[in-house]
Amino acid sequence: MQEKAIAINASTTYSLKHRLKDYGQLMKFRLSFSVVFSSAMGYLLACKGGIVWVDFINLCLGGLLIVGASNGINQIIERNYDKLMTRTENRPMATQRLGLLEASIFCLILGISGVLILGFGLNKLTGLLGLLSLISYAFVYTPLKRVTSWSVHVGAFPGATSPMIGWVAYTGAIDAGAIILFVFQFVWQFPHFWSIAWILNDDYLKAGYNMLPSKGGRNKNSALQSLIFAIALLPLCFAMYYFNYVGIYSTLLAAIITLYFIYTAFRLYLTLEIKDAKRLMFASFFYFPIIFIAFLIDKI
Repeated sequence: MQEKAIAINASTTYSLKHRLKDYGQLMKFRLSFSVVFSSAMGYLLACKGGIVWVDFINLCLGGLLIVGASNGINQIIERNYDKLMTRTENRPMATQRLGLLEASIFCLILGISGVLILGFGLNKLTGLLGLLSLISYAFVYTPLKRVTSWSVHVGAFPGATSPMIGWVAYTGAIDAGAIILFVFQFVWQFPHFWSIAWILNDDYLKAGYNMLPSKGGRNKNSALQSLIFAIALLPLCFAMYYFNYVGIYSTLLAAIITLYFIYTAFRLYLTLEIKDAKRLMFASFFYFPIIFIAFLIDKI
């Protein structure tokens, strides 16, 4: 009897551990954390005095819940297509480790809680931006992915709201700083996402997703569009300086980093090779964290 009780207890612990892991995969916890990081940087860049820690915690928690809900709804809608791709075939909805009703209730609770925390814990404009980003990502971008490659442009809007939300959480207004951060991240998303789509293009096609900007897939046209958006980042480096939000040293550092980013995009244009798409992808991962931290240090 004692051995049986131990076995039942071990089974329960095992089940709970894996269920929590499935919820984390449904939320795409690591991706959600990176989005929250952008919001936190937006808040800190907007600060003119000390950090209001209650507001900062509300921003991070509310943002995490909204992004988690968006990612979860995305997986619910795409559960039958995720089965077709190697990258996503083991997701909890694709394998039915989580039921449709259970996942839907979980995402509903996350989304509502996140919007309420931003709207009432901070200000109504922040809550509205959070709600709009959730709706546009989950219910506009996600269905469009199988219809047109222009879905990437639509998805860039909710993707670019994270630093703006952080800025607005502090200021309560959409001013020049909020707009610059929005446009900055909006433009960056194209070479970032298209480098990923370049690497995973064959996998995407299995599920009927045409994510690269050219119908020809991995060709000069797709690479050229990534390069154009990378180049467009360069003048944006100076926008924060022009409006006196940051100093010249961090601006010059941002410009240097952007020139390297442009170089990686140009390499992809020259070679059209997956190894150079990977180089561009990794450069995009580190691009904003370095620039945000440089801006923040300069501001301090």
